[in-house]
Parts: sequence; structure tokens; C-alpha cells
Amino acid sequence: MGAVMDSCLQAENAVAGAVASGAAPTLTQPLDAVFSPKSVAVVGASNRDGSVGNAIFKNILLGGFAGTLYPVNPKAPSICGVHAYTSVSAIPDEIDLALIIVPAGAVPDVLEECGRKHVRGAVVVSAGFKEIGPEGAALEKKAVEIARRYKMPVVGPNCLGVINTDAATMLNASFGRVMPKRGNLAFVSQSGALCAGILDYARGRGIGFSKFISVGNKADVTELDLLRYLAHDESTDVILMYLETLVDGRAFIELAREITGELAHRKPILAIKSGRTTQGAAAARSHTGALAGSDAVYDAIFAQAGILRVDSVEELFDFAVGFSRQPLPKGNRFAIVTNAGGPGIMATDAAIRHGLELAKLRPETLESLKAKLPPTANFSNPVDVIGDAASDRYATAIEATLGDPNVDGLVLLLTPQAMTEIEATAECAGKLVPRFGKPVLASFLGHVDVSAGVRILEQNNIPNYEFPENAARALGSMARFTQWINRPRTRERRFKVDSETVQSVFKRIRAEGRTFLPEVDALAVLKAYGFPTLSHGLAKTADEAVELLQEIGAPVVLKIVSPDVVHKVDVGGVLLNISTPEEARTGFVKITNGVKQKLPGARLLGVEVVQMASKGVEVILGISKDPTFGHMIMFGLGGTYVEVFKDVSFRLVPIRELGAYNMIHSIRAAKVFEGFRGAPPADTDAIAECLERLSQLVSDFPEIAELDINPLIVHARGAGAHVADARIVLAAPGSPP
Repeated sequence: MGAVMDSCLQAENAVAGAVASGAAPTLTQPLDAVFSPKSVAVVGASNRDGSVGNAIFKNILLGGFAGTLYPVNPKAPSICGVHAYTSVSAIPDEIDLALIIVPAGAVPDVLEECGRKHVRGAVVVSAGFKEIGPEGAALEKKAVEIARRYKMPVVGPNCLGVINTDAATMLNASFGRVMPKRGNLAFVSQSGALCAGILDYARGRGIGFSKFISVGNKADVTELDLLRYLAHDESTDVILMYLETLVDGRAFIELAREITGELAHRKPILAIKSGRTTQGAAAARSHTGALAGSDAVYDAIFAQAGILRVDSVEELFDFAVGFSRQPLPKGNRFAIVTNAGGPGIMATDAAIRHGLELAKLRPETLESLKAKLPPTANFSNPVDVIGDAASDRYATAIEATLGDPNVDGLVLLLTPQAMTEIEATAECAGKLVPRFGKPVLASFLGHVDVSAGVRILEQNNIPNYEFPENAARALGSMARFTQWINRPRTRERRFKVDSETVQSVFKRIRAEGRTFLPEVDALAVLKAYGFPTLSHGLAKTADEAVELLQEIGAPVVLKIVSPDVVHKVDVGGVLLNISTPEEARTGFVKITNGVKQKLPGARLLGVEVVQMASKGVEVILGISKDPTFGHMIMFGLGGTYVEVFKDVSFRLVPIRELGAYNMIHSIRAAKVFEGFRGAPPADTDAIAECLERLSQLVSDFPEIAELDINPLIVHARGAGAHVADARIVLAAPGSPP
């Protein structure tokens, strides 16, 4: 077995942000053995204070574990007074779970022994695997092969451990300092170090957990396996995650969509994804490639899965306590009850920023408030009961606002003034709030004076936040989740297309030894898939440019065609408003000579003559290929400044009909499509259809590496859209599909 690990664990995974190379197989054994074992062997248990083996064994022994505990150490007759065994095979009884805390090199042998013993699950706490480099990665691969051969699910390696607070189990199989209180939150983390800090943070805020899981390197058990388990865990109502990587983005989307939106007991998933910065954008050849950094991939995944992404641990738990202690709102209309104007304004501003609407109180509600509150009070929303308010005024305002059908939720604010009945107000809220079935989030501002009142609120499951903005933001997240649950269910649409033409174009491009499609070919591909393209043709001489002008009709646009020119505007390769034969002739010469001067080695195939589209809103549609998750589709305002403003949205392919519309309306400039400064509303239906057709195109032809339609000119509602420019890049020969 090897010597007991007496040294501290090595540093947490150093490859932060690196994406796993592939999805782990679905577990053939359930995780009950890991979370609800009847017997546990701690391999590497130690008597030495300060060692990991000592900490974990004591946590299980003294934490109230309901099963039988077996320390394994070949050099000690007992551990903390409990008879020790020299090896796992020496234990006479059946073992459900093995906690493995030995040097990394000994782990495969221990797993082999566990497998022969028919141990049903394992947690490998030991470090020294792929996080240290190729040698550790090979060791980890060997360990996983053994575990899977015996169908024994393994959590880790390089992890803090697992915790189950269920009274029937009470397992603290970790080296955290304390056993957390029982709650209905499950926490899954890829960072063991963060786990230790969060346990202490949650303890300070009085937050409990159902399950607490450090997954470490995710060599065998992954976030997918844990989500499948937690989806049906009766003690878990909310799932929290800290993620650095995902093993399979598409499977993650489907599973999370089911958990958050389709199960009878829907569960919100809140996630922190580290690594928001993007790298490598400068190397991308197209606009889309330059914008589609790794963080955009995760934003797309979370949006399509119904996962609420948060930016900090504080925000994670602010949202979590709201979800775990209060009912979901039926809509996004909220009311505020306060005894001070300033905090009410702060809460209002924050709520509006996070998607809530200030509820318009019914006349009956206003009359009720006017009858019972002093004339100096503010009766409309926010309801200000004034600084000298006793608990009876709060009771009047709470009852009136929550009883109003126009109100879906309430933010309750209190500042501790000399006249304020803090505890009585909290007790009043505790009695009234459950009657209405609507969420109420409080902010009793301060720390010392309000502490007794805050305790009363929390005893009544009313979350309290230090500041009004935090409460409003949390209520906004709950309203967004309600919107997700109630969203229309749509399917992926399939259009009738001409795939043979696309195959022919791609085959010819490959035969010519190229991967970049000139615009003429790119437009042919898009036309075959039903995109609204403009009349166009390729001119190889000035005379041909004149002929095409006369055939298409003025005005036209002239564009250079070259496999070596990606962004034509940058090299003077575009001329607009060409209306006469002379303009076409001179324009042809001007473009070709200009590009030759700026790019002497560029291969010029000619000049494309394109019908000039009527005015409209310019947008960009694009495709890029993430090395792990596959194709992503992009949408945003188009033109040459798209990379400057970066006002774009992403989704993984394929997208559904609703997903297309969500992409359109999620960019900051979406109001442009509603009509701006006298312009008519834009044809967003045409945009959505183009997004769906683009999704189908790249699903049918995964060899597409990058694709830009920039711009797609969108006309007034009902008038459609036209592709004004396009480029396609195929994957290099030999690249994975």
C-alpha cells in the first residue's frame, strides 16, 4: 500500500482554465456509496496531528457518522483509539466507501485492492496527478482505468473530500475545519482551496448545505455525474457550482436544462466560472473568431442551460439564500417598503438594472395605505412609512403590498432610527409573509443595532442582506429563473436546402488547395441554404464589370476577390454606389491596382459586382469553432466596428427558434430593432430565420471553421433582409470534425 501520506497536500490544480479533453463515460454505479455509505475505510488514516489523514479521520469519527469507520494504516495498531487495519483487504466486513490519502504513486495499487475487495466507491484526496504535469497525468490515467474496470466511481484526485449533512448519514469525509450546518444547498467545486474558505464563509452567514463536494481533477466522477445525482437528491433544492472547466458542454446544457426547467422538482443552478478574460483573439482570422473567447463559450452554455452565472462568492450566496428560503415570484413586478427614501431609491435603481419592474399598486391598495398611514408617508411604490414608523405601520404596508395582485415580490427595507421597533418589525414580517406565498427579501441596514432583528428574520426564513442593492439583485435573479421556467418550449427548425451545391463548392475549394472561400463562393453556399442574397457576379476584367453592372442594374458595389484578403475595407477593396459604365470600368482598375500596391503578393481572382442593397440596420452573423465544445453562432450589430463595441451574443450550435430570438434581444443595442429616431421597426423574424439557417448549415457541414455574414442588412418589419458580405473558412485538412 505504501507509507501514509504525512505531508500536506500539494497546491490546487495549477492548470486553471484548461478544458478537459473529453467527456467521461456515464457511471455504471450510482453515487449513493460515495454520499450515503454504511461503512467507510480511511486509507492513510494517521495519528499525527496536522496531517490530512488525521484531520479526515477525526472529522468522520467525531462528526456523527452513522455508519462504521475503519482506519487503514500498516504502521499503527490504532488510530484515535480505533483499531486499525494493515490494508483494505484485511478488513473483514464489506466497505461502501474508501477515502484514499496516500502518496500519489501508491494510489493505483490501493484502488486495485479496493476493486478486488468490491468497494463500491472512492474519494482520492491525494494530490500529485495531472496538475503536476505529464508524469502525474499518466498516473491519473492508470488510476482511472483501474476504477472503471471495477465499476467503482472515484471522486478526485486532488480534492478536499465530500460532505453529506443528512442525519441518516452525517458524513464529513473532508479535511475542512468544521461540519457545516444542515441546509438545502448543494455545493460542487473544482477548487479544494475555495471549498475550505466557503465552508467558513457559510458558517459565518448561517448558511447550511445538503451536500458539499470537492471534485478536484474530475478524473472519473465529473460535474455531469454529480448533477445527475443532485437532480434527484431530495435534500437538495438549489445547486451551486464553482467551475474551471467542463468535460462536455453539450451534455452539460441538456442535463442542466432538464434540472432547471423540466423536472417536477425544478432546481436552480447558480455558477461561478473562473477565467473571464479571453486570449488568442488577435490570432483569429475573422471578426467572429476574434470575439469568441473561452468566456463567451461559457456564457453561451449557461444561457442555453438556464444557469444563472454569478461573478463572486458573495453574489453566489446572496442569490442562494433567496432561492432556498423563499418561493419564486410569479413575475418581475416588485414593491418596496421602507422607512427611508434613500435606501428605497437605491433598491429601485438596482432592481431595474436587474430586470425587475416597479409594480403599479392598485387604487384599492393606495386607499388602504392612505387610510392607515400618516399623510406624510409615500403611498405609491416605493412605499415609505417614514422614519418614525413603528411596527404597526410596517404591518400595514407589508399586508397591503403583498395582497396586491400587481405585486410579485417585496423588498423590505429598514434603517435603525431611534424610534424604530426593529425586533417587533421583524416579528411582524415573520408572521405576515408566509400568508401570501410571495418572495420577500429584507435589508435591515446596519450591523450591531439590527442584529437581533436579523436573527428573527432568518428564524422565519426571510433572507436579510447588508445593503438594498443586494436584496434587489437577488430578487431579480429569482424573477429571471421564473422567466426561464415559463419560457415557450421551441424546437430546432429544419429548412429545405440544397446541400449538394455546398458539397460541390467545398470539394472544389479543397481540390484547389485552399480553405478560404472568396465571397462569390461564400454567397453561393449561403444561397443554397436559403439565405436572401443579392444579385452578383465575378468580373475578371473591366469590361466584364461593365457588363455585370448593366445586367444587375445600378447602383452596385465593387469588391475585391482574393483568398489572401480577409477584411476588404482595410485594403481599399470596396467601392460603393457604382452607377455608370465609366464608374464600373475605373472602379475595377482602382480596386485591383490599390490592392496590388498594399498587398503585392495577394492572389487576385477578380472583382465581385454586387447589387447594392437598400438601407437598413446592419448586423453580423457568425460561426466560430471552439476546440472543445464545437461550433458557436454569434449575433450582434454589424459593420467595421463590431470588434470595438463587442456588443454580441453567442450560443452553441444547434439553436432552437426561441434561442434565435433570445440572441437578438440579449445584445445591449437591441432597442435599435424596435425603431430608432423615426426609423421603422426592423424585421427581427428575418434575422431569427437567418440564425436558424446558419445553425443548420454548420450542423450539416462541420468542416466549416469560421463564417461571417457582415453585414446582413435588415429592412423594415415584413421586408426581410439581405446578405451584403460573407466569408467562409474551412478547417485545415486533417483537422477533427
